[in-house]
Amino acid sequence: MSVQSVERALDVLEALAEHGGEAGLSEIAARTGLPYGTIHRLLQTLLTRGYVRQDSGRRYALGGGLVRLGGIAEGMVGEWAQPYLTRMVELSGETANLAVLEGDFIVYVAQAQSPRRLRMFAEVGRRVLPHSTAVGKVLLADRSAEEAVTLLERTGMPRRTPNTITEVHAMLAELDLVRDRGYAMDLGEEELGVHCLAVPVRGGGRVVAAMSVSGPAERIDALDRDELAERLRGIAHDFGAELSPAPAAD
Repeated sequence: MSVQSVERALDVLEALAEHGGEAGLSEIAARTGLPYGTIHRLLQTLLTRGYVRQDSGRRYALGGGLVRLGGIAEGMVGEWAQPYLTRMVELSGETANLAVLEGDFIVYVAQAQSPRRLRMFAEVGRRVLPHSTAVGKVLLADRSAEEAVTLLERTGMPRRTPNTITEVHAMLAELDLVRDRGYAMDLGEEELGVHCLAVPVRGGGRVVAAMSVSGPAERIDALDRDELAERLRGIAHDFGAELSPAPAAD
């Protein structure tokens, strides 16, 4: 059985996160559908606990109280992910990563390395913009077009390589493709010579993370993408089920 006040407080925090960590009352209301009075009461409690802060312009932002919780949670999720990332390495022969979207940035939170001598890796804790990575595209594809455009316009979509998609309209078409086929590709868009295939991790009815395999372009291109993506989605599904297990029956 859910507790309505807790659900609403979480809706407010998620609305702030989806607006880049900061939003006004009207933006929170538009995102959550909650009455202004309810939002105001929830924000006052969250302000008192340090999970939200308010600036001089009467806008609200995620507060420092979440940092400790977030750091601990990321560490635990990274540990839980290791067996599933290892399965991805065994399946593909390439390095596997787990990443999440924090504000405007993709953060790599766990990794299992390829046993091959020539292998690719993204340092755990590394932060990158989402438009040039397969994991970023997977996480953006779960957002509405309006939310994706807002984020992309904030980041500016800088060119990382000659292959990077730097136009918003082109990225929206790419995100449509990701939704249709159920996986995303990075074809040397973050780093030349490195290709990556990513799939979503779903929990609580939405995409909460992305898992990927990456390696030298010629090795990734030699794989059957659709078959690999289907098997990776199965592993990601199992991991998502561990992250968000079904509630026990009353």
